[in-house]
Amino acid sequence: MMAGDPVLSLRVSDIKDPTALFERYSTEEIRRIERKVRGEIEQKKEELRQMVGERYRDLIDAADTIGEMRQRSESVVESIQDMQQYCHTLKQGRNGVGGTRQENQNQRQWQEKFYTMASQIKLLLEIPERIWSAMEASQYLQATQLYLLCCHLHSQLQLEAAAGGLYSPVLARFPILVRQVATTGHFRSTILLDSRSLLRGRAVSDQAIAEALVSTMLLEDSSPRQALADFLLARKASIHQLLNQPQHGAGIKAQVCSLVELLVTTLFQAYAVFYMPPEGVPRPGEGVLSCGMLFSTLENVTSSTATGKGRKVLQEEWSTGSWFRHLPPSISEFQPTLRTLAQPIQTEQLRDTLQQWINTCKQDICHGVGTLLVYVKSLKGLGAIRDAVWDLLSTDSISQHWGYVCQQLLGRPLAVWEDFLQQLFLQRLQTITKEETEAIAAISVQLLTSAVRDMEDQTIQSSSGSNPASSRVAQYEVDVASFLWSESPADLPSDAAWVNVAQRGQQQQQQQQRSGLAMKTQALTPCVQNFCSSLDAKLKARLDDLQHYLPSEDTGSRPISATASSSGPSDSSSSFHRYTDAPAVEEALREGCVTCVRHILSSIRSQLDSAPTCLSAVLFMARLCQSVGELCPSLKHCILGRQSTGDAAAKGTPRQGKKLGKSKAAAEVSPEQAKWAGLKEELLGCSMEAYRIWSSALAKGLVATFGAALLAEPAGAVLMTATSWEDLEIQEESESGNSVTSKIRLPVQPSWFVQSLLFQLCVEVNRVGGHALPRPTLQELLQACLVQALHHYDMLTEQTRDREGVLPITQNRALQLLFDLRYLNTTLSGRLEEGKTSRSQQDPRFHKICDWLESFIDPFDLDVFTPPLNANLNRLSQRTSVLLGLLTGSEKQFAPRSSTVNSQEPYNILPLASSQIRFGLLPLSMSNARKSKSSSRGSEVSPNLRF
Repeated sequence: MMAGDPVLSLRVSDIKDPTALFERYSTEEIRRIERKVRGEIEQKKEELRQMVGERYRDLIDAADTIGEMRQRSESVVESIQDMQQYCHTLKQGRNGVGGTRQENQNQRQWQEKFYTMASQIKLLLEIPERIWSAMEASQYLQATQLYLLCCHLHSQLQLEAAAGGLYSPVLARFPILVRQVATTGHFRSTILLDSRSLLRGRAVSDQAIAEALVSTMLLEDSSPRQALADFLLARKASIHQLLNQPQHGAGIKAQVCSLVELLVTTLFQAYAVFYMPPEGVPRPGEGVLSCGMLFSTLENVTSSTATGKGRKVLQEEWSTGSWFRHLPPSISEFQPTLRTLAQPIQTEQLRDTLQQWINTCKQDICHGVGTLLVYVKSLKGLGAIRDAVWDLLSTDSISQHWGYVCQQLLGRPLAVWEDFLQQLFLQRLQTITKEETEAIAAISVQLLTSAVRDMEDQTIQSSSGSNPASSRVAQYEVDVASFLWSESPADLPSDAAWVNVAQRGQQQQQQQQRSGLAMKTQALTPCVQNFCSSLDAKLKARLDDLQHYLPSEDTGSRPISATASSSGPSDSSSSFHRYTDAPAVEEALREGCVTCVRHILSSIRSQLDSAPTCLSAVLFMARLCQSVGELCPSLKHCILGRQSTGDAAAKGTPRQGKKLGKSKAAAEVSPEQAKWAGLKEELLGCSMEAYRIWSSALAKGLVATFGAALLAEPAGAVLMTATSWEDLEIQEESESGNSVTSKIRLPVQPSWFVQSLLFQLCVEVNRVGGHALPRPTLQELLQACLVQALHHYDMLTEQTRDREGVLPITQNRALQLLFDLRYLNTTLSGRLEEGKTSRSQQDPRFHKICDWLESFIDPFDLDVFTPPLNANLNRLSQRTSVLLGLLTGSEKQFAPRSSTVNSQEPYNILPLASSQIRFGLLPLSMSNARKSKSSSRGSEVSPNLRF
């Protein structure tokens, strides 16, 4: 239906007569035809608008081109008309004979001027390309000369045009001349910008620097002092640019080296470019440092003398063209000139300017390098940067002439490392060392706190009976005896079967390793070993890191001054010695380690001051303070420095060390050794304080049970603590002179609570590794037990006096109590000091209580009982010496209270070792002579204890 619609098939181009439409179509179809025609009209309008918009610029360009073509056509027509007029004039002039020669001469002059102008135009057209070529080759002085020649050409053309009005129409017909000069106007700023940019480079030759400065002087008509200021400002800007570069780890070393190289190169180039020797002083010859290049270059460029030294702007390659001979002399012999005479810079002015620049740059470099060094996190990195700077300053090109150049420019030597960088590196090194040692201290305190917490938990679990998931390490701390009697693969070294003891001792000293059995002999538990190994590993890492900043081992044993003077030709010719601050570096590590150890000691003291309830934690801290100096050899190396290596090498074998005089060693104590000795004293003091807390708490707990049994009031409790007595037959002389045999009963064993006290004390001492306890600690423990036991006996005396109804003390009970008291005093009392008797050393309360107990015994019986009672006491002490182990020693002396034992019975006794042992020797029957010999030998051998 739509396809058959006559309206849709009708074309607008077919509509020619509107009247025919009304004849052929109805009104509705006419309206549809109208809408169709209007739609096509709007579509054509839109297409027209788009076409006009797209072609508008082309229409404008075409209109401009048409206008220019019109002007050119008119100009060509006018030129043809002028040529016709000129030809007509020539035809008319040919008819005249008299003016022919004059006209020919005028024509030649006009032609010569025309060629002159044409050659200048030719040169002016070629100069921009030459300037660009010179700038691309970084020949800024040649570009400046060409630019000044271009300006001179423009001036010449302008002046000739103004003087001769005849040629002004020609210039008007060649507008390219004006446009060419206008296009070369931006060369001045470009040449100045590139020349100043060249001054910032540190890898630029002295001649290029001089030519760039001469270019600036010629373009700005400035003086040499202004050129010096421009040069120093450019170098300062280059320093700022280097300092503001982003940091990328290893790039810091390159930045610092670039800064040093730029600073050194600046002074060398200042000498080469600006320095002029004073009058009367000959200039350096060839092969030595050159100087005054700015003034020699300026003289070569601006000189117009006939000596031939002048540097012409137009090179020889320009003269190959046929047009070159038409250039006027003012162009072909052109030389740039300065308005003012370039006077050399005086030495004082040069010195003051350079010194001011150095002071300004020093502040910037110190601040910038200090900021850069913040990103260096290790002493190895600092040492690498320091060594790179040293390598740079030790090169022949710098070290040979540096002192001479500084003396001529500044009047004094300039030490780049000492004046600019050394203090910055030392401060950063101290900061790194302080941060690392503080981190070590913090980690060690955390490890200590964690270990103490584990021990407290282990103690709580052990007391409650639930210990399923306890750590074996923490269990060993609570029960050291289980650690001592446990077997481990590390107890003996792997080469124990074929390496003798002497060689193994040397190897362990070199390798700083100890076997597990050696650790057990000193009761050093795994927790103590782990703490010390962790601390030693961290300090060893610090020490290894420090070695990168110190001289090597072959030069480390010598003094710094000797090292500096004998370290080879390269060191002596360098501008600084790398290891002058080695003492300060070692002191920084020494102070950091001392502070670290003192921080750990402070944490330990705070733990001890908080009244700890876990005695195993107290013993752990005591053993830790006691052994940290021995198990952490790196701590000793950090504090003694390289002196520790020298001392170890000087000691040699033990036999050689014993031959050294003690007085000489005591007189030569260095400050480092004094500091190490002071730190060991602090560790020992803290260890003894912890041992004192443990001994007092242990004594208090044990004697409390003893006191409860001693002060028990019921008769049954008294009988329960009684032990066996011995029946003895004695012969006495009666009044009539007859011998009378009587039978007496005396105690031979102490009460059960006394035996329990000593047994529990022995068990507790052995459980914590008593063989490794310091002798003063053990003596303090025994003395504390004795003092508290005497206190309970004193309370017994007060109890019987003040209270009524208390079970009275019979003679037998008094004998047992007296025997107990004297046995306790004999066992727990310390060794007799030289020059003191046993009675003067004993506690006065002991004699007071003994007298009180003897008051309950019949005096006649007491005289009879005393000798056998003393014999029983002496025999009991000797027999129980093995059972009590560490509580007794060969120094015990068993003296009777009032009389001497006359018994001839050879008791079965033990020879006791002079040092503390876990178990005594086997029982042997000894004669009195052998006893005295054994005791004399034992007194000669001093105990070898480790505190």
